[in-house]
Amino acid sequence: MGSLVLQGVTKRFGKVTAAQDISFEAEPGRILGLLGPNGAGKTTTIRMIANILTPDNGRVTLDGRVVGPWSQEQMGYLPEERGLYKKVKINDQLRYLAALKGIRARESAPRIAYWVKRLGLQEWSARKAQELSKGMQQKVQFIAAVLSNPRLIILDEPFSGLDPVNSELLREIVAELKANGRTILFASHRMEQVEQLCDDICLIANGKLVLKGTLRDIKRRYKRDRLALAYDGEAPFLDAMERKGDLQFLERNEDGCIVRLAEHCHSRSLLERLLETPDLELYRFELLQPSLDEIFIRTVESL
Repeated sequence: MGSLVLQGVTKRFGKVTAAQDISFEAEPGRILGLLGPNGAGKTTTIRMIANILTPDNGRVTLDGRVVGPWSQEQMGYLPEERGLYKKVKINDQLRYLAALKGIRARESAPRIAYWVKRLGLQEWSARKAQELSKGMQQKVQFIAAVLSNPRLIILDEPFSGLDPVNSELLREIVAELKANGRTILFASHRMEQVEQLCDDICLIANGKLVLKGTLRDIKRRYKRDRLALAYDGEAPFLDAMERKGDLQFLERNEDGCIVRLAEHCHSRSLLERLLETPDLELYRFELLQPSLDEIFIRTVESL
């Protein structure tokens, strides 16, 4: 397999710079989450990786070679937009898409049969794409992306239109592809999916790379300022602390709450006060890591 490397990649459209000095690496056997708000430059970056667009500056390499027509044969790309021929039968267009990758019919037929069965599309393979639901069409596009056994797989919102059962099936398959050493680029607005799947993160905003690293390291950079509390009894002083601005209730129920402490408050002091409160039995006191959704929002809002 091969590493995907972007070095100082920039792309302009007239006076608009869609991507500026983007640099990162996606490695075999790992999933890189490419994130960004709408209009951030994420799609432009993906299209340069796929050699649909050519950078104005910098370069994109796969296995040390600058991407080009040769690398398109080594890539599988599932775009966010629908890309099927509506009036063509599923089997026919999968054979056609395989042929575009240089796969002969006698080779593509068993591969198509395998993936159609794996994704539960046997009853629909002789139907036209326009007869399929949005989720089924998404599964067909996924098959098209992996049919050639690509070294690099680009998945742009791959779970769009899928129900929970099929989403879980697709996650299993992506995990298998990762275990087989594929280099996987995963773009999504769904932060919980990114947290479940990705090893590494790149966040693009306003055309610039503003955050990158392993998911674990990125989370460690941000202060744990949320506390999960669970207890039996009453803790009225928490309401008093909120009125004073010492904490903020994020969630609250009969068994406890999740709060965010102000900068000047220390979790240890709160713990001691809870333990000293009469008739209160504390059975959870946990500092929570920020979610990727919180990190995304904080990073973008700080720009």
